[in-house]
Amino acid sequence: MKKKNVIIMGAAGRDFHNFNTFFRGNKNYNVVAFTAFQIPNIEDRRYPKELAGKLYPKGINIYPESELPKLITKFNVDVVVFSYSDVYHKNVMHKSSIVNASGPDFWLLGPKSTMIKSKKPVISVCAVRTGCGKSQTSRKIAQYFKKKGKRVSIIRHPMPYGVLKEQIWQRFATYEDFVKHKCTIEELEEYEPVVEMGMVIWSGVDYGEILRRAEKQADVILWDGGNNDFSFYKTDLNIVVVDPHRPGHELKYYPGETNFRMADVIVINKMNTATKQGIEIVKANIKAINPKAIVIEGDSIVTTDKPDLIKGKKVVVVEDGPTLTHGEMTYGAGMVAAKKYKAKTIVDPRPYAVGSIAETFKKYSHMTQILPAMGYGKKQMHDLEKTINAIPCDTVVVGTPIDLSRWINIKKPSTRVHYELQERGTNNLNKILSKIKV
Repeated sequence: MKKKNVIIMGAAGRDFHNFNTFFRGNKNYNVVAFTAFQIPNIEDRRYPKELAGKLYPKGINIYPESELPKLITKFNVDVVVFSYSDVYHKNVMHKSSIVNASGPDFWLLGPKSTMIKSKKPVISVCAVRTGCGKSQTSRKIAQYFKKKGKRVSIIRHPMPYGVLKEQIWQRFATYEDFVKHKCTIEELEEYEPVVEMGMVIWSGVDYGEILRRAEKQADVILWDGGNNDFSFYKTDLNIVVVDPHRPGHELKYYPGETNFRMADVIVINKMNTATKQGIEIVKANIKAINPKAIVIEGDSIVTTDKPDLIKGKKVVVVEDGPTLTHGEMTYGAGMVAAKKYKAKTIVDPRPYAVGSIAETFKKYSHMTQILPAMGYGKKQMHDLEKTINAIPCDTVVVGTPIDLSRWINIKKPSTRVHYELQERGTNNLNKILSKIKV
């Protein structure tokens, strides 16, 4: 059988996992290239031989996605595999049309082809969109098992933005680990809150290797998903978070709708700040699409460590970057806190943005009164620092889930915003988790 030439389209996450689980070692296929989209500084790299395996002794080149039609012709490609998340359904089909018009098949690999089986019980926390509140849900689950005296290995969806052969597997238990692995802001947003709880979180590129190491230190595996991707592991309990601030999105984005349909438990988060109409739309979609799912209603409780720095002050609000950019939110927890604690004025950060931050505002024009905490590497972190310090304000309200002042030099008073999941009613996570045999 002649080998089929393959290109994998991705964004430094699902693409590498799809390769590792389906194509690496598969002699029926020849992966000729990856293409990269969405994340700065990940194109023009190489998937290293240390990860690519024996069939790829030179590794595999990574190209900009904009070159896809040219690459299809150059490498005589038979199959293109779409492998990234949080994409509007219509845009997925635009990608398919580009590929099919050039000749190749267009593939979406599913759970059976890509999920890895664990020796330990696996609970997954996924979502229908970026920024629904997966991490606060994961933290609550981790705390439940910790109180029961059980060891939890939290495994986070990949964010390998550095040197890939140095990120085959990563274990984060201390702040020194963040420095050692040269974490970006986007990585810190997921890892730092877990380490603050006194727990361990794993990440990297090879999720088979990560699982083998994590299992040795765990009674239960907790998959903390990224964007709206589905789990890399076969799950015993699939928890999916939805956001009534973006009602209907659970049926409009890939692969969020996949998660919505597969969910054992659906958490409706942020109900305390959503509209009644938004909540009703989400509930109606659950009833129509996945009526067997257990529904947990929840609030996202927002607090701050220094409310006096907000009340009556002129503030700039810094929010979680991915939630605002490809998550398409117009505000986050920082804005909720600014209004809750009665800020006098919220400063528009756009006139003061520099470098890559200014480019981000151009690309994502829906953002107005909020500053995304973009930090994909040192240069962008420096641009963020310069932008914040140029804004004429009394206080910086940090809505991203990390202590931002630890990682960049903020020359103004700042206050950190915290947000936690609080369930309503009789259905709650503790009740559901008590049925898991660990």
